[in-house]
Amino acid sequence: MQGILDAILSFWSLLKSVLTTVGVVDALDVLVVAFLLYHTILLVRETRAMQLVKGIAAIMILYIGAEYLNMITLTFIIKTILQWGIVALAIVFQPELRRALEQVGRSKISSFGRRGNGETHGGHQHNFQAMINAVCDSVQSLSDTQTGALIVIEREIKLGDVIDTGTVIDSEPNAALISNIFYPNTPLHDGAMIFRDARIFAAGCFLPLSSNDEIGRDLGTRHRAALGMSEVSDALVVVVSEETGATALALDGKLRRNISVGELRAVLEAVLFGDSGGQKSRVSLWMKEKK
Repeated sequence: MQGILDAILSFWSLLKSVLTTVGVVDALDVLVVAFLLYHTILLVRETRAMQLVKGIAAIMILYIGAEYLNMITLTFIIKTILQWGIVALAIVFQPELRRALEQVGRSKISSFGRRGNGETHGGHQHNFQAMINAVCDSVQSLSDTQTGALIVIEREIKLGDVIDTGTVIDSEPNAALISNIFYPNTPLHDGAMIFRDARIFAAGCFLPLSSNDEIGRDLGTRHRAALGMSEVSDALVVVVSEETGATALALDGKLRRNISVGELRAVLEAVLFGDSGGQKSRVSLWMKEKK
């Protein structure tokens, strides 16, 4: 019992001596590192990079064991793998790294000082509401006729490289025009339509395909393109299935299938008009629900 008490007192004395030497900068250093580690874990938790982290942890454990047992050859091999592995990881996981940097770029810190509330930046709410009405009306019509469609609503991250693959239209939002563009066998029906600043900006655009292995085999190229676009940007992507007429929505690397036009309208208004984190958090949780 006395030995345990002495150990506790010794630990307390050591902790006290450490705390007395810790300054404000040291505490800030620890907090920043903890913050970065926490958000790094959040970024990789639901991606294939999580398997990479587990693999690296296993290699490090093996390296420590080899070092402890003085296994010279194995230690040399693991050191070499770790040295060249950084370059290989940057190439293999380029999409994940790009997505992480884009998320940092559109974080609250980077947007500090921006004027206006919500995504509509103040006085353009009427234009965005007209866009939402046109999108929802056209989606209902396209769904009823089982006409395939892929609609992308640009937000903070600009999609100029995607727009360059299609044809610029730059028109006021109109349900009839949207439905007509996606009518089968028309020149622009087989690509994506891009909305920018509440206007139909381009059509016939090609989107990056998702490499997510968890996508159902029953989903086609449109759904994979929608998910891929949401993985590399903050865009809202609406899909109408040509086979079933069902509507799906992709956002932040998540795909919610079989949604109603009413649900679509509610999400668009919450994301584009919502000036509070609570509304967008509820949308994020809703997107993660299985349906």
